[in-house]
Amino acid sequence: MSQHLNSPVERTQDRMSHDVWLPEETVQIRTEARSAIQRVLAPHAREIGQREESVDSFPWEPFRGLATAGLFGVPFGSDFGRGLAHPMLATCTVTEEIAYESSSMAGVYDGQCILVPQALSFARPELRARLIPALVAGDEAFSFATTEPDASSDLSAEAMVTTAEQNESGDFLVNGRKRWITNSVVAHWAAVLCRTGSKMTMLVIDLSSPGVRVGSPDLKMGHRGQLTADIVFENVVVPPEHVLGQPGSGLSVALSCLTRGRIGIAAAGVGVAQAAVDLAVHRLRTRQLFGGPLGRMQYWQFKMAERATEIECGRMLYQKAATRLDRGEKLVEPEAAMAKAFATRTAVDTVRDALQIHGGYGFARQVSETGESVRLEELYRDAKILEIFEGANELMQWSIARHLIGRDVTG
Repeated sequence: MSQHLNSPVERTQDRMSHDVWLPEETVQIRTEARSAIQRVLAPHAREIGQREESVDSFPWEPFRGLATAGLFGVPFGSDFGRGLAHPMLATCTVTEEIAYESSSMAGVYDGQCILVPQALSFARPELRARLIPALVAGDEAFSFATTEPDASSDLSAEAMVTTAEQNESGDFLVNGRKRWITNSVVAHWAAVLCRTGSKMTMLVIDLSSPGVRVGSPDLKMGHRGQLTADIVFENVVVPPEHVLGQPGSGLSVALSCLTRGRIGIAAAGVGVAQAAVDLAVHRLRTRQLFGGPLGRMQYWQFKMAERATEIECGRMLYQKAATRLDRGEKLVEPEAAMAKAFATRTAVDTVRDALQIHGGYGFARQVSETGESVRLEELYRDAKILEIFEGANELMQWSIARHLIGRDVTG
């Protein structure tokens, strides 16, 4: 046997990536996060990636472990959280670190600590004071619900079916269905985008309210630890105090959240690609073939050099987009779209190459005779969704083209 595939691998990022411009605060958060992730997430990561979705399979232990380690407080100011000078950059950095061990958990973290915190930034102070402490403590999971069976990339009022009609007392009556909603099967609250006439409104809805029904978890190819399900609303009463922003401004609220989410998914893509390249490098150094290490083959030398360069480019793109948000810039395109499209494509490409390098070992969940296993089967299943959710990569390319060529031409 050429190597034991369960042996630890070197983290090549530590010698290939240099923090020239990264704030010291962010470097410290990364060190802190990596230590916490190794302690509370890594021991559960392979089980999370393999077990079939069910309500009982939600990874509460690592979820609450990350919260206890202070990582759910990273995006918030000192009133509720860490009070960092660069909260978005730090949150994305934590997302990359989580994705290195579990892309599923990075998806959970993106919803809990990027999408929902931004949505709640539009909430009234009383509602923020009521909800955010439970989020930061990991006592409750939260959901962000914009997607519907026929409305995902297109979130226009024309495509949206879920409605919120205001009655004489000012309450909203919500009817409709949301799909692919992360954490919904265990969440207590959801930020929900609804059509109100010709416009849209974002509401915070208590999922224990009468008329709310959450379906069974979807059975997916990958990201099995990121549980998703339909949420059905039938005459659900929502008080006006639960409006995020103003009635009719829901699309702008949702898009501000999704822009941040795209940067977070870019960071997750970098984490997945980094994990894959580290496995590949280990195999290239230890696998003997034709009288020498596999890494002696120039094809794989050049291919891994290319992937390492792409990973660094993806990392710089998401860090740049996040930094612009932390500086208070409202429009962070085209960097957000570039980061999401580039980093997630790099993740898919790098995982595919790493699997090829491992051959049959990469394709197998486990070698039954010896118990050997390598994570690439899981990474291969997980990586693809990164190119699809939080805005399909084709939509990202369109966004980039609109900035490059002009919306008057591209539409």
